[in-house]
Amino acid sequence: MEIVSLLLIGLIVGFVVTSMGGGGAAIYLGVLTAVFHLAPAAATATSLVTALPSLILGSLGYYRQRAINFKLGNQMLIAALPAVVVGSLLSPYIPESIYTWVVGIILVLLGLNIMRNKQTGSTQLQAHGRLKASSFGILSGLMVGVAGLSGGGPILAGLLILGLNMVNAVATSSYVLVGMTIVGAIFHTAGGQVDWHVGLGLMIGALIGAAIAPYVMSRFVGGSKNAGGKLKPIMGILLILMGIKTIW
Repeated sequence: MEIVSLLLIGLIVGFVVTSMGGGGAAIYLGVLTAVFHLAPAAATATSLVTALPSLILGSLGYYRQRAINFKLGNQMLIAALPAVVVGSLLSPYIPESIYTWVVGIILVLLGLNIMRNKQTGSTQLQAHGRLKASSFGILSGLMVGVAGLSGGGPILAGLLILGLNMVNAVATSSYVLVGMTIVGAIFHTAGGQVDWHVGLGLMIGALIGAAIAPYVMSRFVGGSKNAGGKLKPIMGILLILMGIKTIW
């Protein structure tokens, strides 16, 4: 019965996070600690390892659809990877209470920014665009390095603010998160033990969900010019709620 639960939870999480451009490590982290009662170190390592295969599969699906904006994605990735390393090295010395408040406030501000900004459709990397892309990459990298989170919120928010439509933003976010999650998993698995008994069940379910998500997104959002515009405020609201939940 436990394996059925693991597969079902993994499928739902894999589908949802791949559809929304997130890595899912934060969701897996909550499931592993609250439902399966893993110790924090083991839960952090297991969440990153569990999220990685489905994230790679989802990114490959978006790549086949040519939905990834590599110019913006690489700009964010270049800034994010060193931040993951720095965050991983600094994580033992950062008080959890301070980190929680900072992340929560940032997520709320990003959500408000998404709801306020109109989609321009422009993806040209001018000087201010490069600075913004790098800033979002650094913030996301620190989230992965310090706490073992996926960091998908700031990346997706930044891509939407920089002018990508919902499908391209989700696809590019997935691509960026692959690189960050690999680095984060290497650092966190070195200090924590992966619970493969729980992780494998979640991983298999998540792979199924991640395989379906790119095609559902392309038909739901890609088939309607207004659908992406409707999803942007939903993403903004979700980020605000995530920020409030992080703080409280």
